[in-house]
Amino acid sequence: MSSLHLLPLLFLILLFPILTTPSPDRDRPTYPQFLGRFSHRKPNSNSNSNSYSYETRHYTQQLDHFSFIGDTLAGDSHFQQRYLLGSADKWARPGGPIFFYCGNEGDIVWFAENTGFVWEIAPRFNALVVFAEHRYYGESMPYGSKEAAYSGAKSLAYLTSAQALADYATLIVDLKRNMSSEDSPVVLFGGSYAGMLAAWMRLKYPHIVIGALASSAPILQFDDIVPADAFYNIVSNDFKRESESCFNSIKKSWDVLEAEGKDQNGLLKLTKTFQICHTLSNTGDLLDWIDSAYSYLGMVDYPYPSDFLMPLPANPIKEVCRHVDDDSDGKTLAERIYAGVNVYYNYTGNYTCFDLDDDPHGMNGWQWQACTEMIMPLASNPETSMFPPYDFSFADREYECRMTYNVSIRPHWITTEFGGHNISTVLKKFGSNIIFSNGLLDPWSGGGVLQNISESIIALVAPLGAHHIDLRPSTDQDPDWLVNFREAEINIIEGWLSDYYHAIGASSSVLADRLEHAGVSSR
Repeated sequence: MSSLHLLPLLFLILLFPILTTPSPDRDRPTYPQFLGRFSHRKPNSNSNSNSYSYETRHYTQQLDHFSFIGDTLAGDSHFQQRYLLGSADKWARPGGPIFFYCGNEGDIVWFAENTGFVWEIAPRFNALVVFAEHRYYGESMPYGSKEAAYSGAKSLAYLTSAQALADYATLIVDLKRNMSSEDSPVVLFGGSYAGMLAAWMRLKYPHIVIGALASSAPILQFDDIVPADAFYNIVSNDFKRESESCFNSIKKSWDVLEAEGKDQNGLLKLTKTFQICHTLSNTGDLLDWIDSAYSYLGMVDYPYPSDFLMPLPANPIKEVCRHVDDDSDGKTLAERIYAGVNVYYNYTGNYTCFDLDDDPHGMNGWQWQACTEMIMPLASNPETSMFPPYDFSFADREYECRMTYNVSIRPHWITTEFGGHNISTVLKKFGSNIIFSNGLLDPWSGGGVLQNISESIIALVAPLGAHHIDLRPSTDQDPDWLVNFREAEINIIEGWLSDYYHAIGASSSVLADRLEHAGVSSR
């Protein structure tokens, strides 16, 4: 019997909240994640994509960028950071741009293979492509192994966004020096958490990078900047726009499933209905699995077939609702809910059961980040959401993190470190060259920048877009709005590069040559 191995990884995608209800069966800690449990298949780290040519390299990275005393926990103050370097002989030119992807909370190979936009536009600009892995994820493990790196709070202390940005900054500086290409402009790319990092890095290191494309980056999902219920409201509206009866059935199903689980042999019956490999010990695990599917579907409701998180049909929420609404042949609500989530977890039909406990990645680094600085309040309003009611509590998160890591949360650290409050007023004064792109079907857009801040800090919004759809590889089925959306991004990036080459004061002949090599027209 084959079983679907459920993976614990990202935002995007980057990314995901697993809702905690007041049920006694669901009282364990859960954290908002971009790519968390149940999200996607394990990437193959040993081979690169047939479409993209790159070399895997490693950089000896400082463990702590903000101290001058080496770490003695394991007798090593450095670690090997993995990065992927696009084949330079393909199209990159001396002095040409560097397109740098800020790694997410997961294996960098998987993100490289799913970020076709960067690879596709690089030849147009004769740009060198670099995908850098985030510390504590993939193969970029301090202390020599994942087990040692994740051994406890002391070893995880260096897993912070600021340390990750410093990794990227030092890697870029070293790469440019080694390539004798100090004048090469660097443009950052990132989706979901990586999009947040790209935007923050542009603000923190403007002398190293000239601009950033921050796709589906919920940099406002902190403190009380945006309503806490925005995420689940958007997911709910994604379903309601396809079918109000589907929305209502899902809203009703939580109580029905929980009640069924309390019946005699109810957990055994639910195990069989939902094809779980091992008999359920409580309904909470099942309900987490179900609501995670809905959240992921909101993120990847693409207008074409995709396999970003799981192999899915075009407009997958429409397909889910078709099953949920099908009450023919006396199907019970539980059976209809199963048929719906099966679209997400098993659209190919390759699996005969689902293993809810399997954790092949062991990528619980995000759990640490969500217990320290990435405190992103999420709530579910029963008046507007199809999910069970839930109020976010800083006290509850503090208790959970104390129990798990013996650390205190710092709920206001991100806005202290990077800002977020009064963002339009603040960034209009000192920020520049950032594209915030969002699709309004993406539940993380609720924490995104959706309005222009200045002439050079631009918000591009796609009403029918999902989670960083603009960074996905192009297809023959891309709608016209998506083609135009990406072209707008390309034009803005072209403007940044042209302005940069003019600003460095090259002679007219050298300038013309550099602009030509970079695929940029003179302005």
